[in-house]
Amino acid sequence: MADDAPEARPAWYSPAPRRWRDWFTLLHPPYTAWHLSYVLIGAGLAPHFSVERLLATLLAFGLAVGVAAHALDELQGRPLGTKIPASTLVAVSVLSIAGAVVLGGFGVDRVGWGLAVFIVVGVGLVVVYNLELLDGRLHNGVIFALGWGSFPLLTAYFAQASTIRPAAVAGAVFAYGLSSAQRQLSTEARDLRRRVLSVKGEKVYAAGLRREISKGVLLRPLEGALIKLSWCTAAVGVGLVLARTGH
Repeated sequence: MADDAPEARPAWYSPAPRRWRDWFTLLHPPYTAWHLSYVLIGAGLAPHFSVERLLATLLAFGLAVGVAAHALDELQGRPLGTKIPASTLVAVSVLSIAGAVVLGGFGVDRVGWGLAVFIVVGVGLVVVYNLELLDGRLHNGVIFALGWGSFPLLTAYFAQASTIRPAAVAGAVFAYGLSSAQRQLSTEARDLRRRVLSVKGEKVYAAGLRREISKGVLLRPLEGALIKLSWCTAAVGVGLVLARTGH
């Protein structure tokens, strides 16, 4: 069946083959926006709000999570199948991490030395998780949910308030749970899209009805949920920031 044919695209958001396709796919725009939304939420929960600090935090996480982390991940076995040279991926990663650290360094003077802890932890997460160092022991769902969910929210909150309060902890729990759900859905979706050639079987209902199971049947609800969750999370983040700016 055509429904079971191998997927030509490495991700649901990957465009048809174009000269710029590899870079667009590498940046994972929907997922990057999703995780940057935790920055918006963290800033929006803080007792004090500064647009300047929010923009700096967004840019730092955009470089570290949106660019560096994805470039390092592609170095590990080319999961996206891009043809971007390894040397380019390394250079982009180093420059992006350096840019994020410089931005964080400027913030330490205003926010306090506690921000330096977040900077060190952030760099460690990006490098260790995406390069699967330490024999990949930290490359798991718990670290992903903490590092790509709770951590951006807590960092953004601290960048605004110079402290962590119960509201930030509650937000971090929310981000952890949602990121954990994201990883469970995306792991199965990636497996079906990139590695599974076909699925054969059927559902047999109590009333005697039979429905065929195929790769497409299994993939659609997974990716459909991921699409909805990505823009819903972004909407929450934008809504919080608009509320804080009086819009």
